[in-house]
Amino acid sequence: MPGTNLTREEAQTRAGILAVESYTIDLDLTTSETTFGSTTTIRFTCSEPGAETFADLVGATVHRITLNDVELDPGTAYADSRIALIGLQADNVLVVEADCTYSRSGEGLHRFVDPADDRVYTYSQFEVPDARRVFTTFEQPDLKASFVFNVTAPEHWKVVSNAPTPQPRDLGDGKAVWEFPPTRRMSTYITAVVAGEYHEFLDTYEGEHGTIPLGHYCRQSLVEHLDRDELVKLTSQGFAYFEKAFGFPYPFEKYDQLYVPEYNMGAMENAGCVTLRDEYLPRSRQDRSFYEFRCSVILHEMAHMWFGDLVTMRWWDDLWLNESFAEWACYHAAVEATEFDESWTGFTNARKNWAYRQDQLPSTHPVAADNYDLHAVEVNFDGITYAKGASILKQLVAWVGLENFLAGLKEYFHAHAYGSAEFADLVGALERSSGRDLGPWGQEWLQTSGVNTFSSDFALDEEGRYTAFSVVQTAAADYPTLRRHRIGIGLYDDVDGRLVRRRNVEVDIQGAATEIADLVGEKQPDLLLLNDGDLTYAKIRLDERSLATVVGGLARLDDSLARALCWGAAWDMTRDAEMSASDFVDLVLANIGTETDAFGVSRIPGYGAQAANSFSAPANRPALKERWEQGLRKLLENALPGSDHQLSFVRAFAAAAHSDQALTDLEGLLAGTLAFEGLEVDTDLRWTLLHGLARGGRADADMIDAELQRDNTISGQEHAAAARAARPTAEAKAEAWEQAMVRDDVPNETHRSVVLAFQAPGQDAVLAPYVDRYLDAVDSTWERLGTHKASTALEFIFPRPLASPELLDKVDAWLETTTANPGAIRYVREGRADVARYLAGQARDAQG
Repeated sequence: MPGTNLTREEAQTRAGILAVESYTIDLDLTTSETTFGSTTTIRFTCSEPGAETFADLVGATVHRITLNDVELDPGTAYADSRIALIGLQADNVLVVEADCTYSRSGEGLHRFVDPADDRVYTYSQFEVPDARRVFTTFEQPDLKASFVFNVTAPEHWKVVSNAPTPQPRDLGDGKAVWEFPPTRRMSTYITAVVAGEYHEFLDTYEGEHGTIPLGHYCRQSLVEHLDRDELVKLTSQGFAYFEKAFGFPYPFEKYDQLYVPEYNMGAMENAGCVTLRDEYLPRSRQDRSFYEFRCSVILHEMAHMWFGDLVTMRWWDDLWLNESFAEWACYHAAVEATEFDESWTGFTNARKNWAYRQDQLPSTHPVAADNYDLHAVEVNFDGITYAKGASILKQLVAWVGLENFLAGLKEYFHAHAYGSAEFADLVGALERSSGRDLGPWGQEWLQTSGVNTFSSDFALDEEGRYTAFSVVQTAAADYPTLRRHRIGIGLYDDVDGRLVRRRNVEVDIQGAATEIADLVGEKQPDLLLLNDGDLTYAKIRLDERSLATVVGGLARLDDSLARALCWGAAWDMTRDAEMSASDFVDLVLANIGTETDAFGVSRIPGYGAQAANSFSAPANRPALKERWEQGLRKLLENALPGSDHQLSFVRAFAAAAHSDQALTDLEGLLAGTLAFEGLEVDTDLRWTLLHGLARGGRADADMIDAELQRDNTISGQEHAAAARAARPTAEAKAEAWEQAMVRDDVPNETHRSVVLAFQAPGQDAVLAPYVDRYLDAVDSTWERLGTHKASTALEFIFPRPLASPELLDKVDAWLETTTANPGAIRYVREGRADVARYLAGQARDAQG
């Protein structure tokens, strides 16, 4: 039985005979606190009268079904999340009356009651296949239609959807109905309904193509944190850039951005009705990387209005193109149009490392994945789909030229507006604009898996000049593709104590080795940097002289993007057991204090923590963890008062604290008996400190409850749940396990907080019993918790901190016999791969 799955073949068959004209969706959000009324009227045609097909509806109580005015028995017509439609006519009208269930997992229509003031908020989240949890659908992206939403809700609510918001019509008894006008043609997954006691702020953007109404919405308890001037500025900068660059006016009638609670994603590109997690409205001080990332999210969703919403993939095989394009576009636009003009450096320091890790796991897949059904799609929202894809598009821009790339996009948008397209359509447009044959390029980059590695092979004369120079390209044995790349090669010299670029050579390379004649005769630099400018997606290796230069003083390199490449090379060498964890920790402690990139300052200490906790040899670990903890304490002491460095270092110190003195320092910071000039211990930082104390056994349940009384908000509840789960006691882990792996009523963000806190380094004794319990639970978790929660739990409760050969053997034995869902097995295989990598790194660290 198909259940909630849908295969590509089924979708193609259905699209081959159906064309959908319109949906009219009547939702009644006043019926109860657990369910809502949903009546759907679908008008569609069938090119083969007499044929049969099905409509989609999940988890509903169906009261009535009519097809072309003929009553169908819900007891027989509705089964296994499908409504059977038999004897179709040329023109058809399907009406389904049902009750659907509110979600607490962020899938479908999520309902939330704010503990701060008991106000009610709902919002929809439909990607990939969850519109069918709210109304009856033909749930596939290529069956576009126009949508009319009529929403009954309490009269004092705000109700927002894809079309402009109408004046509500009073129904009496405190109820009203919002009757929205028809939308432009769009896919089911980008429709939206957001309703509740939201605060509303309206504005406009006046652009070259006219006025775009803007709306910003949030919970009433977050109004003081809605930095609306900054949000309107970023939105306006995005529209000004994208309308010009894409050569196509904004394709919808208005643009609302709604900051919603307990969101299980970063944001969603619903057409004209973008939803974003409301953590992007910070209630405590954040560093620049937070605001830089928020900018990228805002621009990412805006780019989707063209790429994904105006022109939509025909099937989820091209999911990568939607997300990769929006990812590339948001960073490109941030650099070109906002104050975050070094965003590609942040991308290299953070997002790209996500892609490299994902691409070296056993679950790696081509960027253009074979998404043969919805189950395959649901696990491919990963670093390959987003960050590797964006890196590849950045390489494509370098390959064809930015002007040609944008010209191809303009043709693509105009040719397929409000319709569906495939990657081949985009390739054709880019080939016409650039004059380059992209067939071989697309095959190498999109249809294959794995990441290439670059190193240099050279000879020197007596004066230290290159007499021969080649770029060597290798690939993993399992994924042997050697690709075409356009790269920069940077030569950096020590000039008065600074590393200054003498020359950059930009070249095309392919195959196992490419000779670079332009470098013959050049004096060997202090730092030779392959992929200078980060034009392509590849790992790089530093030659012996260059590595010594980096270890001896990376901070002397003024170019932030070049530094990011060096940081990335060192971290990758550590992960590949080519650099010891001890050396990497020393590199971070010696150079992070002067790093200028916001993401470098905030993320690289996380890599250092992994080196100390996971890649260090067990015999070296206590001393290395002490060096790491005390080095962060020193960085905190020396940081400029009130700086982002100070904030990042106190967070990293709280995460590293394990000695009696460090935990006492955390207690002092929390109590106010220890202070650092310029450091405000605000609400979120208090939770960070308390979490460190809980993990170290210095915060009990009463202490956590007392902090929750100070911050009785949903964020406070999530932090408290995490702190309880982090405690190193059998009772705390048992409670956390119940929330993470057994109960299905825990709200999704609280669930995530518990899961992320469960596996803490240094708690081996209390975590050991959960190895077997984890493996025993895998078989049922996917079905019991649902896709989203199961993915989170299975990924992060895998017992990585207990890495050992014995753990590998146990997991291998389990993998040989399991019959678990393939999606669940994926996370076990990924965890196993991480453990194997840790063990290799530990062996390298033991060598000194």
